[in-house]
Amino acid sequence: MQKILVTGGLGFIGSNLIENLLKQNFYVINIDKVSYSSNFLNTKNYSKNKNYKFIKCDLRNTKKLKKIFNKFKPNCIFNLAAETHVDRSIDSPKNFIDSNVFGTFKLLEAFKKYSRKYKKKKLIHISTDEVYGDILKGRSKETDAYKPSSPYSASKAASDHLVYSYIRTYKIPAIVTNCSNNYGPRQHPEKLIPKLIYNILNNKNLPIYGKGKNSREWIFVDDHCEALIKIFKKGKIGEFYNIGSNYNLNNLQVVKIMLSVAKRKIELGKNVKILFIKDRPGHDKRYALNSLKLIKKLNWKSKTSFLDGINQTFDWYLNNKKYFKSLNIKDITKRLGESR
Repeated sequence: MQKILVTGGLGFIGSNLIENLLKQNFYVINIDKVSYSSNFLNTKNYSKNKNYKFIKCDLRNTKKLKKIFNKFKPNCIFNLAAETHVDRSIDSPKNFIDSNVFGTFKLLEAFKKYSRKYKKKKLIHISTDEVYGDILKGRSKETDAYKPSSPYSASKAASDHLVYSYIRTYKIPAIVTNCSNNYGPRQHPEKLIPKLIYNILNNKNLPIYGKGKNSREWIFVDDHCEALIKIFKKGKIGEFYNIGSNYNLNNLQVVKIMLSVAKRKIELGKNVKILFIKDRPGHDKRYALNSLKLIKKLNWKSKTSFLDGINQTFDWYLNNKKYFKSLNIKDITKRLGESR
């Protein structure tokens, strides 16, 4: 049985990736430092699975990382440990540098020694489409230059460059992936879609930055996870792969679709209305990925339509109301990202 180590596995994408890996009969080690966005409810469905192991560990603890590597000898490491919320990065950029840049550096140092000691191991570093910055027309390719606009995207761009530098300089067996906006079950409500669901269920206004025209490419989290597993199995060492759905919507369109879905499932409160609010600083207008490399070379394509994905997502939160109750209310309701 192959062993997979997932960093940041108590978070949104990490916990969904682990569930998908367990379904494919991998043994999974989850390491997470347990931050505000980590949630043990995310792994409740499989926490007692004999092929699952959780270990509390900060990536910056190189000594502990090395012990974990040598004990479990994972075939692949998926690096999902990161601070990810743009608004939060505007208020506290240092945390993003510490976690996303320095944390990745420490992981690379540990993996460099591990991959030399044990052959045929892989590191897959998961990143974001935000590193490419605004693209008003067309779609960003893997060969396009990085133009990050926020402390978050800059920290992820730096981590991507670090990984590639270790590939070139130290010949580590690693791959970098850049994915579009994920949504789905278990996502922290600091992000748009779960925040909308939280507010709908709690009879609150639905805030939209600016005029709601900022466009994002939306991908259901399970589709992203399937792509990551395919890249582990068939991806080429040293390559970058974009992962997207080729389906863009602006924020106002997302909210309108969410309202139409919600109306069919629950009775909406009188306060559930769109509220346009002051935009955040440096808000990119549009992200869009060209994923043809992944589609053509690895025969992968996203399968879930946005409407189907939103229905599944809304149903999950509707049936798992304990999730919202487990969080700090301030992390859900406090406005972030107004610093200048």
